[in-house]
Amino acid sequence: MAEPTQRNLFGRPLETCSVEPRTGFFRTGCCETDDSDRGRHVVCVEVTAEFLAFSARRGNDLSTPRPGFPGLRPGDRWCVCAARWQEALDAGVAPPVFLAGTHESATEICDRDELLRHALDSESLN
Repeated sequence: MAEPTQRNLFGRPLETCSVEPRTGFFRTGCCETDDSDRGRHVVCVEVTAEFLAFSARRGNDLSTPRPGFPGLRPGDRWCVCAARWQEALDAGVAPPVFLAGTHESATEICDRDELLRHALDSESLN
């Protein structure tokens, strides 16, 4: 499992992304990661209808409920793969980002300035 002191984009302890629905690679509610998380589920977003449709077209249907998964609706927060967020950005459908819940390693894949431009929690920048 992930280390207990993982950091967000501000170098502070990682904040909860969502517990309803429960998200994260480890389903702790946080976008924690370690070497077993090959998809790097480290960007905490508020999903939009456009992003959900984009993700479904890419082969990851996040809207349809399945056993143990309620399906996501616009407005839900979810830890998404950094590469998928970057793909969505390139396609013009990147969802807004909760920076305090986004793991610092997201910047290994995503452009930090773009993550900041898509921030839900710009007050965290102060």
